Amino acid sequence: MKKRISLERTYDAPIEDVWELWTTKDGIESWWGPEGFRVEVSKLDLRVGGELRYTMIAAGADQIAFMRKSGMPERTDCTMRFTDVAPLRRLAYNHDVDFVPGVAAYEIETVVELEKTKQGVRLVLTFDAMHDEEWTQRAKAGWEMELGKLAKALAAK
Repeated sequence: MKKRISLERTYDAPIEDVWELWTTKDGIESWWGPEGFRVEVSKLDLRVGGELRYTMIAAGADQIAFMRKSGMPERTDCTMRFTDVAPLRRLAYNHDVDFVPGVAAYEIETVVELEKTKQGVRLVLTFDAMHDEEWTQRAKAGWEMELGKLAKALAAK
């Protein structure tokens, strides 16, 4: 059984806005990616079996330097396949991990669950651990940053 990591946030926003930022080209491009990175969505087919294809682009000077030092490209094409799409409640997908130098490609499952509460929208993000602890911690830190960017994008709506 794979190790799973869960992060939880509550957003003071309509559930429709949270869903929109997870499931539309403009929404995804407004917050996806850790600080210093941006994404460009090239394909979004939001249905079970559909794909999201995007390019993750290092945009900040520190991030560009890190990618170069790590022997990784500044632009990475990424693919996700949706396994569950329950509007305003649940989004699940498998994400290809084919960008780690020296590591064979594999998939990570990610599940996003939304629930309307008195405090706002409760979001629980659960994802598979990566191939080692260092990369798992990088993924967790990346998601922590991204969920902060999601809060800012929701506040700007």
